[in-house]
Amino acid sequence: MSFGEPIALHGQAELERAAAASPATTLDARPSAEVQFIDRLRAHDAAAFEHLVNDHTSEIYALLYRLTEDAEEARDLTQETFLQAFRHISHFRGDADLRTWLYRIAVNQARNRWRWWKRRRRNVTVSLDAPLDGADELSLGSRLADERGPSPEQQTLARERERAIMSALRSLARPYREAIVLRDVEGLSYEEVAAALDISVGTVKSRLSRGRLELRKRLEGSL
Repeated sequence: MSFGEPIALHGQAELERAAAASPATTLDARPSAEVQFIDRLRAHDAAAFEHLVNDHTSEIYALLYRLTEDAEEARDLTQETFLQAFRHISHFRGDADLRTWLYRIAVNQARNRWRWWKRRRRNVTVSLDAPLDGADELSLGSRLADERGPSPEQQTLARERERAIMSALRSLARPYREAIVLRDVEGLSYEEVAAALDISVGTVKSRLSRGRLELRKRLEGSL
């Protein structure tokens, strides 16, 4: 870990309660190969966990980078996410797919780290190197990557758009930002976002609506 003080595990209790409350038969509808893979994970099969890490590290890191805006912190929290997944896989009951379950853990880790630093009044420095993709009502990705083989001028304009969007995004309240990153950037469905954030679909839609409205206000005149 990059920091001396341990990360708080406040979000893990909620994770365990949600997993334990989900129906035990949910996995029955899954393909047999997936069920067998989950069984191997529950048995703490090292090869299965290595496969899980290899398959999902990039997307978990990308999510955490957009939530923390710090490359070192995102790498640190990615490792912590998979560590927590290893520790709590026995509580996985199939209420969501493995990817969404990992996203839920990652979001909890980002929240815990944010609270840890907030208590210490850390000044946040932001990197704007990560590209956005995905689309919804706001069409975040289409603003940045609608040209193939862009000219130098187009590349400069794209970087300006990216900076404007990232600046507006980081200014949002954390609940709105989480919802927009998961839905509009990562491309999760409403149901997957709800599962990742442990909230209702209605709350997801409400946060997206208010968050997008705030983004539009901040982007007026910028794009």
